[in-house]
Amino acid sequence: MKNLKKLTILHSNDMHGDFMAQEKDEKLIGGVSMLSGYLNKVRKEEKNVLYTISGDMFRGNVIDSEYKGMSTIEIMNMLAPDVVTLGNHEADYGIAHLLFLEKCARFPIVNANLYLTTTGVRLFKSHYIKEIDGMKVMFIGILTEQVLSQAKQDRLVGSFVDVREAATEIGKICNAHKSDDIDFTVLLTHIGFEEDKKLAELLDPNWGVDVIIGGHSHTLLEEPAVVNNIPIVQAATGTDQVGRFDIMIDTDNNCIDSYEWNLIPIDDTHCPRDPALEEVLEKYVDATDEKYGRYITRFAEKYTHPQRNRETQLGKIFADVFRDNMGLDVMFLASGSLRETQMGPIVQYRNLAQMFPYTDELFRIKVTGKQLKHMIEYLYREDALDGCHTEFYQYSRGMKVVVSIPERKVLEITYEGAPIDDERIFRVGLQGFHFKSMDKFFDVTEDEVKKNAPIKMLATNVMDVVDENLSNMEFVVCPEEDRWITIE
Repeated sequence: MKNLKKLTILHSNDMHGDFMAQEKDEKLIGGVSMLSGYLNKVRKEEKNVLYTISGDMFRGNVIDSEYKGMSTIEIMNMLAPDVVTLGNHEADYGIAHLLFLEKCARFPIVNANLYLTTTGVRLFKSHYIKEIDGMKVMFIGILTEQVLSQAKQDRLVGSFVDVREAATEIGKICNAHKSDDIDFTVLLTHIGFEEDKKLAELLDPNWGVDVIIGGHSHTLLEEPAVVNNIPIVQAATGTDQVGRFDIMIDTDNNCIDSYEWNLIPIDDTHCPRDPALEEVLEKYVDATDEKYGRYITRFAEKYTHPQRNRETQLGKIFADVFRDNMGLDVMFLASGSLRETQMGPIVQYRNLAQMFPYTDELFRIKVTGKQLKHMIEYLYREDALDGCHTEFYQYSRGMKVVVSIPERKVLEITYEGAPIDDERIFRVGLQGFHFKSMDKFFDVTEDEVKKNAPIKMLATNVMDVVDENLSNMEFVVCPEEDRWITIE
C-alpha cells in the first residue's frame, strides 16, 4: 500500500505592489488583505500548507516606490510566505539595497544563479528545504537573464543566463541533496512560461523535479502545462488570484501520486479580510496621500495601454513627451515601462507614478538611418515574434513601422512619411536601463554609436521629464496616426 501525504501549495508571482482591492462589477477584487485572509483560511482548513512567491514583489505601486521596497517587505512579512525567489524587478533599487531588503525579510529568498564574479560565491541561498509533516520539500530559485541588465553597473555581480546552464545547475543541486531523502522538489522560476517549458525538457527525471512554479510572463492559465512529466504553472499577475496545488505525494517513491491545480479568484465572496494587514496598509496610504494627490493634467478621455507587444494610446503620449521636449528625432519608449493598463481622464501624480515608476536616466545616441532600421528589424526578429520574452517599444511621432506576423518580418520603416536615408543621422532617446543593454535589446553596441557622435545623458531622471512636461499641458489628446502597425 502506498504511503501518501497531502501537500497544498499556494503560489503568487509578479505581484508588483498590487496591495489594494478594487471594485469590479459591484464586487471587491484582489488586494493583499483578502489574499492574506484566503491564505489564513486555507492554513486553518488544511494540514500541510505552503505559500510561495515566484518573483517581482516590487514595483507598480507608489507605496513601494516611495519606500524603495521596505514597505513591500513589511507587507510580505505579514503574508508569511514559506519561500520566495527573486524576480528581475527585485534588482530595480540596486543589488546592495536588495541585499539589505533580504535582511529585513522574515522568509527565505532563494536564487541559484546570481554570484560574485571574483569569487563565484552566490549572493543568495540556491535552495531551501522545508520540513513539514515528516516530509522534506526542496525549493530551488532560478531568475531571468534580464537581471543582468539591471546589474551591469556592478561589475562584481554575474549570472549564468542560458536555460541549458540553468538546467545543469539544478541537476547539481538535486544531486548534492539526494542523501537528504528529499520527498518533493519545486523549481521557483522567474524566466517566463515559454522558457519554463524549455527548461523542463532539459531536466533529467532522475533529478526528481516534481513541479515548476513560474513567473515573469504574467501568463494566465486554465490548467498546468505538462512537459517531461512536470506540471508547470503560473498565477498571472497581481493579487486578483492565487494558484493552488493540492498534491498527493508518494513518500516512498518521492514523487507525485496525483494532483489538482486551480487558479483561485481573490474576491469578497469567499476571501475574508485581514484587519491587521489593513492597519499597516492604512499607515502607508496616509503617508503617501499628500505627496501623490497632486494634480498633473487632464486627458481628453481615459487612455489605455492594454498590452506590451502592440502600439497603445498611452505609449504614443509618453513617447511624444520625450521627443518633443528633449530635442530628439525618435524616442524608443519601452512598453514595459508603462505598468498600468489605463489612465485618465484626470491624472494625479499618484496615477503617473504607478503608471511610470522609473527614475533612471535618459540618454541620447546618434545613429545612422541604416543602424536605425537594423535596430527596429532586430526588435521583430523571429524568436521575439514567436513568444520569446523580450522588450517592445512605443514610437514617437514621425515613425511608422509595419510588421507582418505571418511573414515574420518588418515590411515598412518610414520617418515623416518618407523612406529612411541610410546616411542620415538620427537623434534617438533611450531610457538608462535600455541604453545600458543596447546590445541585447537592439543588437547595436555603444562603441558602434560612439563613432557617429558622443553619447549624451539628457536627464538624470526620466520621471522628472514626464512629470514636468505633462504638468504644463492643460489638455492632452492622444495622436490618431498609427506608428506601429501589426498585420496578424
